[in-house]
Amino acid sequence: MSDPTGIAAAGAVAVGGSAKDKSDADVLATARTRLDMAISALSESREDELDDLRFFAASPDNQWQWPADVLATRGAVQGQTINARPCLTINKLPQHVHQVTNEQRQNRPQPKVIPADDAADEEVAEVYNGVIRHIEYISDADVAYDTACENQVTYGEGYVRILTEYCDEKSFDQDIKIGRIRNSFSVYMDPLIQDPCGADAEWCFITEDLPLKEFQRLYPNASPLSTLQTLGVGDQEISQWLNEDTVRIAGYYHVDYDKTTLNLYPGNQSAFVGTLEDKMLKDMFGKPIKSRVSERPRIKYCKINGYEILEEREWAGKYIPVVRIVGNEFEVDGRLYVSGLVRNAKDAQRMYNYWVSQEAEMLALAPKAPFIGYGGQFEGYEQQWKTANTQNWPYLEVNPDVTDGQGATLPLPQRAQPPMASSGLLQAKAGAAEDIKSTTGQYNASLGMGSNERSGKAILARQREGDVGTYHYGDNLARGIRHIARQLIDMIPKIYDTQRVARIIGEDGETKMVKINPDQQQPVNKITNEQGIVIEKIYNPGVGKYDVVATTGPGYATKRQEALEAMAQLLQGNPQLWQVAGDLFVKNMDWPGAQEMSKRFAKTIDPKLMSDGEDNPALAAAQQQMQAMGAEMEQMHTMLQNVSKSLDMREMEVKEFDSQVKAFDAETKRLSAVQASMSPEQIQDIVMGTVHGMITSGDLVGEMPGRESPEEGMSEMPQGMPPQGQMPPQGMPQ
Repeated sequence: MSDPTGIAAAGAVAVGGSAKDKSDADVLATARTRLDMAISALSESREDELDDLRFFAASPDNQWQWPADVLATRGAVQGQTINARPCLTINKLPQHVHQVTNEQRQNRPQPKVIPADDAADEEVAEVYNGVIRHIEYISDADVAYDTACENQVTYGEGYVRILTEYCDEKSFDQDIKIGRIRNSFSVYMDPLIQDPCGADAEWCFITEDLPLKEFQRLYPNASPLSTLQTLGVGDQEISQWLNEDTVRIAGYYHVDYDKTTLNLYPGNQSAFVGTLEDKMLKDMFGKPIKSRVSERPRIKYCKINGYEILEEREWAGKYIPVVRIVGNEFEVDGRLYVSGLVRNAKDAQRMYNYWVSQEAEMLALAPKAPFIGYGGQFEGYEQQWKTANTQNWPYLEVNPDVTDGQGATLPLPQRAQPPMASSGLLQAKAGAAEDIKSTTGQYNASLGMGSNERSGKAILARQREGDVGTYHYGDNLARGIRHIARQLIDMIPKIYDTQRVARIIGEDGETKMVKINPDQQQPVNKITNEQGIVIEKIYNPGVGKYDVVATTGPGYATKRQEALEAMAQLLQGNPQLWQVAGDLFVKNMDWPGAQEMSKRFAKTIDPKLMSDGEDNPALAAAQQQMQAMGAEMEQMHTMLQNVSKSLDMREMEVKEFDSQVKAFDAETKRLSAVQASMSPEQIQDIVMGTVHGMITSGDLVGEMPGRESPEEGMSEMPQGMPPQGQMPPQGMPQ
C-alpha cells in the first residue's frame, strides 16, 4: 500500500526501521542528533547576529533601529498623529561596512600555488594557478566571495561552498564550481571546530526549502514530508513569505574513517595493506620495515529530509567543501559567539538617531510658539487666534479698549520666543557620530574626509592607520580563500582524471589551452622536434605536492595602472628605454587599439630582449637556424684560410723551383768553363756523380761539386774537386 503522506514512514522512523537498511537508520539518527546539537549551540549567538543584520538593514520605512517600546511612546496617541514625536533613522552603518567590503572587492586576496616537495614542478604550479582562475571565472566566484565578506563584516560569519557539475548534459567530464551561500544561518557546522575556516569540521549541514512541485520532480519516489521542522535562528521557511507548500531538506556532509594498516619499505616507500602497490613492494623487499594503523578520512554526502536519504555519494576531496569566513570570534563559558562591525556600533547609532529626532522636534516647534496677551484682548476673535499656528490668516484682530485700570491701552499680543536647539544637543549629536567611528575603528581619513595632511604619502599613511582597525576582516577572508584553494588543489587531480585539454587563465586575464595527462609519470612532459625545439608540453598535476599562499593587495587592473604611471616616469627621464620596453608601456594603456599597437611595436625590438627562446618555439627555431648558419660560415672561413695557406705554399714552391733552375744554370756555366781543361770522360763522370748525389739527398745545390752547403759560394773550393765526403770518380785528376 502506498504512503503518499509519509506518515507511515515517519512512524517507522520512530521505531528505527524506516530507512533502507540499518546503516541508513544509523546515519539518519546521527544526523538528527548533530543538527539539534548545532541549533542549540549556535542559537544564542545567532540571535545577536540576526539582530545585527536587521539593525544594519534598517531604513526610515521599517524603523528597525528603534526599540519597540520607544516607538510605542513616541507614536500616535489615541489615533491622533498631530502630537506624535519624530523617530528618524539616519543609518550611517552601511557606509562603514561598505568601506571594508568594497576595499576587499578592490584588493581581493589572490591564491598562489607553490611546489611543496621535490617531485613538484614550477610549471605545474602555474598550471594550477591558471586552472583555479578558470574555476573562479566559470563559477562567478567573486559573487560568492563578496556575499561571504558582506555577511562576515555585518554580523560575523559567512560561508562559501565547493561543488562539482558535469560540463554539459552530453559529457561525463566534470567541472569544479565555487558556490554562493546567501543565508549564512542555513549552515550548521560542527561547533567543536578549532580552525577558523572549519578545515577540521567533522560534519556540516546546509538546509534548503524546496517548493512541493520541485521536490516531487527531483525525488518522485520520496515522500513529501520533512521532520526537519526544528528551525534555527534566522533559518525560516520560505513558505512564510512564499505562498506555496514547501519541503525542507538538508545537505549533510560527514567524515567517515577507514582504519587500515600502513607498511613502510626501504626507500621511504609506503603502501596500505591489501593494495596492489603493497603486494609489489612486499615481493621486492620482503617484510616491511615497520607498520602502523592509519585512519583514512572519507567525506560522505547525502541529502535527507529527516527520515529518508534522498541521495548519497562520496565526495572526492579530503575536506568538507564548506568554508567558513569569520569576523570576530569569542568563546565565553564554553559557548561560541561571533560578531561583526555592527555589534558595537548599535548604541552609538541609536543615540545619533535620538539626538537627530530631538533636534528636528525642537526646530519643528518653532512656528507653534504661543501668543501671549491680556485677558479680553482675544474676545470675539477666539477662533482665529486658536488656529493661528495651523492656518495662514491674512490678519488677526484684538479688542483695543482693554486697559490696565488706569486708562492706558495694553500692548498687542506677542509671540513667545521659539525653542532653539541647544549647544548641548548639537554636541551630543556630534559625539554620537564620533562614537560610531570609534566603535567601528574607522575615522575621518578612512571615510575620505579631509584633514591636515596635504601630501599624497601623508594621506595614504593616515588611511593605513584607519585600515588597521578593520584589517582582521580582510585577513580572515584571505584565510578562507587560501583554504578554498587548498581544496581545489586536492580536487583538481581527482576531477581532471582523464586526458583532456583544459583552459587556464593568466593573471592578466589572457587564456590559453594546456594538455593534461594523469597517466604520465613526470609532472611535465616536453615534446620536441628533430631540432630539439619544444613544440608541446603535457602536464600531470597529480605528481608532487603543492601548497598555496594568499596574497592581499591591489588587483591586476590597479597594478596595471600603477605600472603605467611608473613606466611613464621612467620613459620621460630615459627616452632610450622606448627601444627595449616601449611595447610594455603601450600594452598597459586602455585606449582602443593599444594591444594591436603593442604587438606591432614589439616587432621593432631586438628578439633577444623579447624572449629567452624556450617560450617561443618560432623564435627558438630561428635562433637555432642562425646558429647553424653561423657554424657553416665559420666552416667556410676555415676553408678559405686553408686555401689561402695552400696558395702561399704554392708560391713558395715556385720561388724555390726558380732558385733551383738558376742553380742548375750556374752549375752548367761552371762546368762549361771547366770543360776546356777536361776530357769528355772526366766531364761525364762529374755530371753523373752530381746527379746521383742530388737524387740521393734531394739537395741540388748542396751536391754540386765544390759546395759544402747551399749557402757557401762555389769559389771557396778548388775547381774540379768533388763534394766533401765523396771519392772523385775514376780518371779524375787528384
